[in-house]
Amino acid sequence: MRTWTGRPFPLGATYDGEGTNFALFSEIADRVDLVLIHEDGTHRDVTLSEVDGFVWHCYLPGVGPGQRYGYRVHGPWNPAAGHRCNPAKLLLDPYARAFEGQVDHDEALYERAADGPEPADSAGHTMLSVVTDPSFPWEGDQPLRRPYADTVIYETHVRGLTLTHPGVPDELRGTYAGLATEAVIDHLLALGVTAVELMPVHQYVQDGFLRDRGLSNYWGYTSIGFFAPHNAYAARGSRGEQVTEFKSMVKKLHAAGLEVILDVVYNHTAEGNENGPTLAFRGIDNASYYRLAQDDPAHYFDTTGTGNSLLMRHPNVLQLVMDSLRYWVTEMHVDGFRFDLAATLARQFYEVDRLSAFFDLVQQDPVVGRVKLIAEPWDVGEGGYQVGNFPPLWSEWNGKYRDSVRDFWRGEEHSLAEFASRLTGSSDLYQHDRRRPRASINFVTAHDGFTLRDLVSYNDKHNEDNGEDNRDGESTNRSWNCGVEGPTTDEGVLELRARQQRNFLATLMLSQGIPMLAHGDELGRTQRGNNNAYCQDNEISWIDWDLDDEQRDLVEFTRRAIALRAAHPVLRRRRFFRGETATHDGQPLPDLVWLRPDAREMTEADWQRPDAHAVCAFLNGDAIAEPDSRGRPVVDDSFLLLLNSYREPVVFRLPGATYGERWSSRIDTTDPLGLSEEAEHKAGGEVTVEAHGLLLLSRPSLARRRITGSADRAAKRR
Repeated sequence: MRTWTGRPFPLGATYDGEGTNFALFSEIADRVDLVLIHEDGTHRDVTLSEVDGFVWHCYLPGVGPGQRYGYRVHGPWNPAAGHRCNPAKLLLDPYARAFEGQVDHDEALYERAADGPEPADSAGHTMLSVVTDPSFPWEGDQPLRRPYADTVIYETHVRGLTLTHPGVPDELRGTYAGLATEAVIDHLLALGVTAVELMPVHQYVQDGFLRDRGLSNYWGYTSIGFFAPHNAYAARGSRGEQVTEFKSMVKKLHAAGLEVILDVVYNHTAEGNENGPTLAFRGIDNASYYRLAQDDPAHYFDTTGTGNSLLMRHPNVLQLVMDSLRYWVTEMHVDGFRFDLAATLARQFYEVDRLSAFFDLVQQDPVVGRVKLIAEPWDVGEGGYQVGNFPPLWSEWNGKYRDSVRDFWRGEEHSLAEFASRLTGSSDLYQHDRRRPRASINFVTAHDGFTLRDLVSYNDKHNEDNGEDNRDGESTNRSWNCGVEGPTTDEGVLELRARQQRNFLATLMLSQGIPMLAHGDELGRTQRGNNNAYCQDNEISWIDWDLDDEQRDLVEFTRRAIALRAAHPVLRRRRFFRGETATHDGQPLPDLVWLRPDAREMTEADWQRPDAHAVCAFLNGDAIAEPDSRGRPVVDDSFLLLLNSYREPVVFRLPGATYGERWSSRIDTTDPLGLSEEAEHKAGGEVTVEAHGLLLLSRPSLARRRITGSADRAAKRR
């Protein structure tokens, strides 16, 4: 086999139509062997004799897509100094675009020897890297660049969403191709969501301890390949075909107007702590890739709870992450990222540093800095809870929104004031550095925790199926079972649970910020009280598409709530409420007014009452200060949002004619479809909001009526 010098850049295996360039970074290596694996299982070793800037490289003419390969890295074995090179381990390419096979957790993958490196060869027990063809017919595909204010995110799982869907062909269930079928896309479009946020699709590894329990890693937060789509989610996952299938999925979702956001895990890898398998980074250059304990480099500094953390201050680790992000945008055409445990990425040294090198790189990057960037703004390390502290380009999963909304609807004391802040965009968290409502990703439920139906059906977690004696998972869920724990036939309890689900969904869609819906919540999906279903690749986690009438009604209610949000700019403002006024019937009205049930304005004392569980918000559609994208003024209907989390009905008096003479019902959560029997209400009249109920009323925009009237008169004159 001819071997040419090749180039140190780009890293990974790069096919150019005639051959493939191989490049691998290792600062500690003494020698690097490229291992080419042939169809019959035989292999050929190529020693990389060229090294520039710690990048070992060569070019092999005639080697192309489908070629399987790995590396053996020769270098120091000195765990006490943080070095763990062992050429007996066949290593994955950190920059590989695809992988074939799975890791079987044979003892050969682990370092068990007490007096030196484990001599057992790991070949045959690990995955293989695969050379891929970068070409793809992207013609016509363009970034959607949907404005944040118009975005509704649907967090979902490739396998869980599609595995039992009756409209997905059997051979495509659980795959990228299945997610791109007409049946699945039709459901998303009918709901009105605008983006899918896919739980991890980077190549990940199954956990040995889960296999021993008869379970498996379902969520996928154990990445090993930051450039490769997970091969088990592909209908055809060999020889790199998963790359083409993933691209085809993105292209079809884009054609339907749906953005694709990836949940990415750059904070740790599947290799775990010093007792974990040697798959790639550990054997290539352990001390460069991972944070090691300062006082004992044989162990790892872990802020993720998984055994290791990537060393985000090392230039080659930063390069790896940035190269990966750019690849998924430029080559795979994704529209954004949600960063798992993003506080770890900010730990340049030990404390969370908002101005760390990673965020500097993202800020100035002409590719990554232009897509949607969402942080999970915490990790498990000291000082890791950083909600509200990420840089201006970033949006954040707002955990305080989740907690506050849950507390309000379960009737917790002292919950009203914070709930009001969360409903209006959490300006207390984001406005101090001139961020906007888009900084807040609002969610009530997500993959981690109870589903929406379980949130109103269980007071306690029920994770016995996970095999950890119910010790795993969050114990403080701010949930309320409405009187009975778990399944029941009590009609009163079931009706209350259904109403509470509608309350949460309506609140989510009527809040300023970016709403995120967890998949299946619109269907009443249950995990039977399991709030940590990471290891349940079965009916506990999969969506059940066999719907009853109540579930169909919930889908319709969700659709109507999302459509209402989309139709009214005052429900999705680009900027925070600022106290601007607009004149209505000769009286100036602020953009936001909080009213007591007796129609008087809320006072500081009212907000501080521990038993305050009912309030009315006036949203002034004639006082939207920000113009639209073309600089034109924005006017909208005005709304009264009546909220009651008491366990008995509350009579609200509507404000006087200054606010509006007549109000029409738009959403009433006491009805399965959100409809109200009494559609019209007069100024100063009384409206009863049932226990645990939400009522949304609207009146037409005065400014809009003037504009429409002027246009009508001009048309008549013509």
